[in-house]
Amino acid sequence: MNKPCKRAAWNRGKLVGQKSPLKLKEIWAIRFHLQLEGDIRKLALFDLAIDSKLRACDLVSLHVRDVTHGAQIAPRARVIQRKTRRPVQFEISQATRDVLTEWIEFRHLPPDAYLFPSRQHDGSHLSTRQYARIVKGWMRSIGLGEPGYGTHSLRRTKASLIYQRTKNLRAIQLLLGHTKIESTVRYLGVEVDDALSMAEQTEV
Repeated sequence: MNKPCKRAAWNRGKLVGQKSPLKLKEIWAIRFHLQLEGDIRKLALFDLAIDSKLRACDLVSLHVRDVTHGAQIAPRARVIQRKTRRPVQFEISQATRDVLTEWIEFRHLPPDAYLFPSRQHDGSHLSTRQYARIVKGWMRSIGLGEPGYGTHSLRRTKASLIYQRTKNLRAIQLLLGHTKIESTVRYLGVEVDDALSMAEQTEV
């Protein structure tokens, strides 16, 4: 059983604000950069981070079996969140399934292996600290820097895009695995003007 994250937060004692989600053009810019480099590992990590909307500690600790059904990558997956101990489901797009298949075959990863093994410690997974450094590199590659962007940018990206299109807070709450709708409101940064705009467009 996975244990809740007990390690001191990397940002403890630092002045940090809410991380901005990526825009579509920024998603494609990073994806193009990784494809150009031919880095299948980072491309799989990036695409799954966007699709899954998972916290860093949940993303890096995924096993191959968590995203597969038999020999195939599943279109949907379900994991238990470390922070809340509650299950959350997420979709895996066809493009992400393709790159994950390529990555798993390239590394010959068995079902019980970590999806993103550590390159520094045998039998362990990519650490959240290593993941944060990788994300910083992605942001720098397209001209985005600190402190506005980080690992939470990837968690927020697809949720923010879905909210912009649907304004459905309940759906976003379920996708992010939040226990309270108030947490989702704060996380998305829904402003009063946005709420009023929604109300003005609703006739009764």
